[in-house]
Amino acid sequence: MSEMLLPVIGDDETPFWEAARKGELRIQTCKSCDRMRFPPRPMCPWCNSTQSEWKLTQGRGTIWSFVVPHPPLLPQFMDLAPYPVIAVTLDEDPKIRFIGNLVERSGDAINVIDPSTIEIGQAVEVFFDPVNEEIHMPRWVRV
Repeated sequence: MSEMLLPVIGDDETPFWEAARKGELRIQTCKSCDRMRFPPRPMCPWCNSTQSEWKLTQGRGTIWSFVVPHPPLLPQFMDLAPYPVIAVTLDEDPKIRFIGNLVERSGDAINVIDPSTIEIGQAVEVFFDPVNEEIHMPRWVRV
């Protein structure tokens, strides 16, 4: 398998990845207006506050959409294609969406799920697959 592309972690994203290493899905939330935001950023887009906290979520959501990429792709993904990529809305705030992989269990390749079995509206929950010491990648399983 090709080497995985890893996220670049800046100051705004560090708390997300620290929580992921603990198996927690935390979302940046404005302390002023209490709205969740993802991806994380230094200022609230609704009230312009720079004060935020990281709230623990249940890590459950719903498949909102999905695609199945086919070649040509980045070299790191060529051997795995075709594979499903899902968009998940969080139960706590359906406006928060995560893009990720649907798998059956930890350690699975991203192409393990037959895309014909995926349905919009299916319930999913997050888990975190360790890629290295720093990165535990959020992945999704059906519930």
